[in-house]
Amino acid sequence: MRGEYDAYQELLDEVSALLGAPATLEDRDFRLIAFGAHDSDDSVTDPVRTRSILTRRSTAEVRAWFERFGIARATGPVRIPAAPDAGVLLTRLCLPVRHRGIVHGYVWLLDSAEHTPPQLNAAMEVAARIGAALAAEAEAEAAPSRALAALLTGERSDLPPEVLDLAGPHTLVCVTPWAAAQPGARTVPGAAALCVLPAAAAVPHAPSAPRAIALAALIRLRSATVLSPARTAAARLLEAVRADGATAGISAPRIGPTELPDAWREASGAARAAHAQPRLGPVAQWPSIGPYRLLTALPAEADPAVGPLLAHPDLARTAEVYLDHAGQAGRTAAALGIHRQTLYYRLTRVEQLTGLDLGEGEDRLLLHMALKAARL
Repeated sequence: MRGEYDAYQELLDEVSALLGAPATLEDRDFRLIAFGAHDSDDSVTDPVRTRSILTRRSTAEVRAWFERFGIARATGPVRIPAAPDAGVLLTRLCLPVRHRGIVHGYVWLLDSAEHTPPQLNAAMEVAARIGAALAAEAEAEAAPSRALAALLTGERSDLPPEVLDLAGPHTLVCVTPWAAAQPGARTVPGAAALCVLPAAAAVPHAPSAPRAIALAALIRLRSATVLSPARTAAARLLEAVRADGATAGISAPRIGPTELPDAWREASGAARAAHAQPRLGPVAQWPSIGPYRLLTALPAEADPAVGPLLAHPDLARTAEVYLDHAGQAGRTAAALGIHRQTLYYRLTRVEQLTGLDLGEGEDRLLLHMALKAARL
């Protein structure tokens, strides 16, 4: 990591020397990669540059302002005027960092001077070298993610599992639904690889699952008994996705690639359990979800006997609360806030709709399992 930073720093210093101005390098998501030294005089900086250096990234507002000038499409230098209202006190010169037609980042210079075409061409040649380095780094980072996706979906891949570097204990984190771009592994603490998968890969037996998607994160562990890196990563990912109802699940620790499909089944099952039972979430660990370890393995389709009941949410809720309270009418009526006679009437309707006898243990077991599974 340090060697890569030094290489970018050297290239950035080369641009600064060519154009005689302090420079910064950001990736295409406006995350700071390197910055050049500048004179201590306050006249060579402004709030936007200071914030970028201190926080390692620019705000969404700053990004939107600069992108208005077409920097993502530009193939040559773009001069951006000062905008005091946006905190941009000084004129910027932006050198798009591209490789094979794809923008990988931007070199920024606080510079209002006019430069000759040879100077700008030389600076763009350096920017192209930076682009090639960023592209190679992105490809190297993508390889583990592609290998992980192939292992979890069973698809063929030309990448060996060894690219995942699974020498020590690790675990899988599932976040679903995932409604954001796939983050880089370096943005998530402890992550060895991340990949986005279709919902069907996270919900066994449900090829017609909703069009949500799930994020899989392979997390390295210092010890098979310490899952704190996985919990930290799960919390960071939930904060990043900011989707209503998003939950995360963590598998039991594993060693080696062959157990990753089972780990994914556990992680996705725990995430679904956290969604079905809020007290388990928003981050649930597979060993801690109790009966949901069995329920997540059930087919997604409702049992035929229980299907008609699910069309009546109030009755289904009554039956679930009744079974949760071990069939004790007084506790159930109190939990639902209804009279006992109303409870007895509803339970009679439940038996009529399902054809089940709530006095029979196996019928109660079937109904309870089916209602819990329906939440998944």
